[in-house]
Amino acid sequence: MITLESFVRGAWQRGNGRPKTLQDPTRETDIAHCDSTGLDFAGAVAWGRGVGGTQLRKVGFAERGRWLKALSAAIHAKRDALIAVSAENGGSTRGDAKFDLDGATGTLAAYAKLAESLGDENFLPDGEGVQLGRTPRYWGQHIRVPRPGVAVHINAFNFPAWGMCEKLACSVLAGVPAISKPGTPTALVAYRVAQVIAESGVLPEGAFQFVCGSLGDTLDHLGPQDTLAFTGSAKTGAMLKGHARLVGANTRVTLEADSLNCAILAPEIDDDAATWAAFVNNLVTDMTQKTGQKCTAVRRILVPRERVDAVVENLVDRLGRIAIGDPADEATKMGPLASGAQFEDVSAGMQALLAVARAACGGPTKLTARGYFLAPTLLVANDPDAEVLHSLEVFGPCATVIPYDGRAAEATRLANRGGGGLVASIYANDKRWTEDLVLGIAPWHGRLWVCSDKVADQAYAPGMVLPQTIHGGPGRAGGGEELGGLRGLELYLQRVALQGDQGHLGRRFGPSTGSAAV
Repeated sequence: MITLESFVRGAWQRGNGRPKTLQDPTRETDIAHCDSTGLDFAGAVAWGRGVGGTQLRKVGFAERGRWLKALSAAIHAKRDALIAVSAENGGSTRGDAKFDLDGATGTLAAYAKLAESLGDENFLPDGEGVQLGRTPRYWGQHIRVPRPGVAVHINAFNFPAWGMCEKLACSVLAGVPAISKPGTPTALVAYRVAQVIAESGVLPEGAFQFVCGSLGDTLDHLGPQDTLAFTGSAKTGAMLKGHARLVGANTRVTLEADSLNCAILAPEIDDDAATWAAFVNNLVTDMTQKTGQKCTAVRRILVPRERVDAVVENLVDRLGRIAIGDPADEATKMGPLASGAQFEDVSAGMQALLAVARAACGGPTKLTARGYFLAPTLLVANDPDAEVLHSLEVFGPCATVIPYDGRAAEATRLANRGGGGLVASIYANDKRWTEDLVLGIAPWHGRLWVCSDKVADQAYAPGMVLPQTIHGGPGRAGGGEELGGLRGLELYLQRVALQGDQGHLGRRFGPSTGSAAV
């Protein structure tokens, strides 16, 4: 039994309270203890600001990018060992573990590449300058500069490596130190990645701290130059956003929360089209990859009424061939849920949906005496407008087919009933129908993934979060944004308007300085 430690103020430290126990979800055996009670959280915040921030901002964007590249390489070098830990602690198949780890190293590498164009300054021009007076001599120029605070990153259990590293990539490149907290059920995976980060010596002292357990009173010590980035449930996100200290100090907060993502099939897509094949393939992936425990996974499948039987038949056939079992076995394609609590939540959620839908396959029954295994579960709604379909996210291998009449307007209405989503996927060749749907659902989604026969064989699956485009969404999805290339740095930078002599301010701080404009 391993005791997980926190990396605070440059040293690994143990808590002194009652620890939480982490399990192997395949065998339901205890594998680790996790506790951070008694740590000096005020000191961690001050250490990050005073030591980490100072060290990060001694160099410019390009040098910080080189650090990210080295960090990506250090984690990748431990890939096989980390895959084994992911199977033991997260119930991840080899493919699922690679998805998490390669997402982490790939995002670090992508931001390292982006940094090459930013130069060695410590500011970024924000667009072109503008004449303010009767002659160009009096000039205005917006720039963005690193905020001299600390970033607190609260991550979810489902992507312990990727979630931590995507936040870290943006804050470090922006010049802001991070305090990372992993989701407890899979904290062993995050702990091993944190060890690689700390032991690599790539980042300067104080740039990275890691709290394995509760954050204690950390939020009480944050101020107006600090940032909180949270990924998790909408309930927890709302509680954090309303924290008295954060509200009073106007601390920046960004949230990524629940999302009832939808896939929408257009009425003109036949079952022999490339788009149809992509539709079925992506749905099977979304329902089974990471055992459905993805914030981008499809939960609602909008299908024209006349195509429901064909869609269900295809999906039931494919899902029935998914090998479920020990994630360490290379033949396994879907492992267990990540924890006992997850199993209970998902089972209860499936049961609630069965009040308004029928099961085409699967269900809330435990498959084995040991291990938190459930079958991929496809439901078919009895009533497309049943409230629970559009309000309850079952965070596991479960999705519901919802019939609609084929009109873009009706698909728009049903999609938007989710109250705000991270991603909606559209499968259509009809350009006018697609445009109507895109404009109808865009205000309620952070990302729209559009598949047609022209891109069906080239596009990444909609569940793939790419560093070049934003990740986040409005409403119940949290209202925040991450990634999106340079947009991912905006959370950690302050935009300021400079007004004065163009000969000085325009030439020194404008786009011609060599730094890429935001």
